[in-house]
Amino acid sequence: METIQVVLDSKLLRAADRAARRTKRNRSALIRDALRQHLKSLEIQELEQRDRKGYQMLPEDPELSAWEPEAAWPQD
Repeated sequence: METIQVVLDSKLLRAADRAARRTKRNRSALIRDALRQHLKSLEIQELEQRDRKGYQMLPEDPELSAWEPEAAWPQD
């Protein structure tokens, strides 16, 4: 592991310390876990964006679009 220095405002630091105590972890573990979760979220967003762009580039299949009303949830 590497030791780094991170600057946090006092309000965020107090919130992190409270969360670390609640979850019975130290501050470093809390920040590591939060960063891992954030990086995973960014990766998922990037993959979703890539897939969205890919589907937008495909021409619409008229046979499939005919089934869209059947796939819709009924309105109450």
